Formats: sequence, C-alpha cells, structure tokens
Amino acid sequence: MCRRNVVESDRHFYMRRVVAERLAAARAVTEEGRQRRLVLVETYLQKLQAMPA
Repeated sequence: MCRRNVVESDRHFYMRRVVAERLAAARAVTEEGRQRRLVLVETYLQKLQAMPA
C-alpha cells in the first residue's frame, strides 16, 4: 500500500483535538483531570476562532 505524506490543516488538527479532549474529559476519573481536559478544549477553540475564515 502506498501512503502519501499528507499534512492536515491547522483547522482540522484543532477540531480533531477538541473532539478528542472532550471525549477524554467525559472519561476522566477525577474532577481535576476533567478540568484539565476542558481547559485544553477551550484553548483549542480559541485557536480555531483566531484563524482567518
């Protein structure tokens, strides 16, 4: 199988990270862990909003 080196866009990367961190927050065992994940979600969302359309 031939794989091409494809670079994902920043927008796609941040959206993927938002989804992953939200899922991780939902699975978190402790409240502290959940809060850390939600802070990351907020950070990624801010980065997305700062990007030009």
